[in-house]
Parts: sequence; structure tokens; C-alpha cells
Amino acid sequence: MILTLSCPDRHGIVAAVSAFLLEREANISDAQQFGDALSGYFFMRVVFEPAEGDVEAALRDGFAPLAQRFEMDWTLRGPEPRKVMILTSRFDHCLADLLYRWRIDELPMQVTAIVSNHPRDMIGHVDLGDLPFHHLPMSGDKAAQEARLLALIEETGTELVVLARYMQILSDELSARLAGRCINIHHSFLPGFKGAKPYHQAHARGVKVIGATAHYVTADLDEGPIIEQDVERISHRDAPADLIRKGRDIERRVLARAVSHHLHDRVLMHDGKTIVFAD
Repeated sequence: MILTLSCPDRHGIVAAVSAFLLEREANISDAQQFGDALSGYFFMRVVFEPAEGDVEAALRDGFAPLAQRFEMDWTLRGPEPRKVMILTSRFDHCLADLLYRWRIDELPMQVTAIVSNHPRDMIGHVDLGDLPFHHLPMSGDKAAQEARLLALIEETGTELVVLARYMQILSDELSARLAGRCINIHHSFLPGFKGAKPYHQAHARGVKVIGATAHYVTADLDEGPIIEQDVERISHRDAPADLIRKGRDIERRVLARAVSHHLHDRVLMHDGKTIVFAD
């Protein structure tokens, strides 16, 4: 099981958590912690094996008084895979990578559905197998399309939504409903290039570094709490096609790491940023 918590920093937090688990004969296999001097907050992630016969509900009830005493924001979760919905458009590299990692048990998730604003035969050559596919086109009524999407999320019990190069901007209302459980991937350059053909813009400006950023979705476009980033150096020898090829590779590995961090409860959010207990 995985316990995560954040609270105002004070003496005795680690001792209290450890004592709670010791009293219940739980075995701690991994523990990470961080005290942020600037915010005065403490963050912790503990992986443990409960004693035989101990159930999640009993652990929750037992931990609640301790959490209240330290004013904790906390989660306790068992090993069951998270329910994940993947949204995509016509670029298939991130979708294909996520499904491959899922099929080889690298990403512990249950895929509830693949959703696209394009028909199934227009999202590349990805083998979706028997996964449910939903075509939700943008017919001009954005509110109606998002209402259908939200209903699908709720009907399937989806816990995490992944925008795998989903080329639509979510409304402020939907972004708020999915706060902390919707991850997006986008290219990031120094400087940033927005609009059409960003890799061509980067090539025209002689950019020396390209990269990608995975973050939680907020109403502020591409400015949500950052989970994972990566970069790669390029040179004058790289044509726009080379930048696109290298960019695809960065995007899929950054998104995969971000999704993995979330699925393993390695990401804690506080005051607009993230604490990531990477493995």
C-alpha cells in the first residue's frame, strides 16, 4: 500500500507515521520525505506491506486521528491499478507508447477508453485491440462535446485522464472538474513557439535545445503544475524533419514518466507546483 501526505512541517511527523505502521506490524519497504523551508510544508510517501488480514478501511480509520492531529492532506491506496482514459487526435506516437508500456505491465493502469475528436481510422496505425473507442467530434458545440466527455469519464469511473497529443483546449469548467487528475504533454522550447508548425519555427530561429513538458491541466493554458520535463540538444545540421522526429521521442518518454509517477502516487501538489518522489 502507498501512503502520501503533506502538512505544515513540525517535529514528530515521521516518528508518528512510523509508530502507527509499527503498531500494526506493517513492513515499510520505501519511504521518502521532504521538508520545504520556503513554504514550511512537509511531504512524505511511504510504501508498506500491511500485516496479514489488515484491510484498507481499517487502516484509514486508524490513521484518521493522527492525520487530523498534524493537519494532513493524505491519501492511502492499495495496489489496484488506476482507471485511465486516453484522449488523442491524429498524432499517435504518445498513444502507441502508453499502450505498449501498459501491455508489458510497465504502467499499472486499467484503460477505460480511448477518446478522439477524429474517427478511429485517422489516428495512425495504433492497435487498439478490444479497448473501447469513442469518437467525440468537435462539431462547433464545444460545451456539448465536453459534456459527453465528462459523462463518459464519470460512467467509467476514470481516475486519470491523459491528453496524449489531444489537439483541443479544454474549457475552464472542464479543467476545473479534472483538477489534479488530467495530464497533458506539449513541446517546450527556449524560447517558446506557439501556433502552427512549432518545430519549423524553432528551426528557423536556430534553436539549440528542444524539449517536452508534462503537466497537470489547469485553466491557464500549458501553465499547470509540472510533473516531468526533458530536453535534447540539436544543431544546425538538423532539418525540421529531424526536430519533429526527435521531438516525438522526447514527448512520449516524458509523458510516460509523468503518467507513471502519477500512477505510483509519486506526485504531491502544493501551492501551484509539484513535489515528485521519483524512483
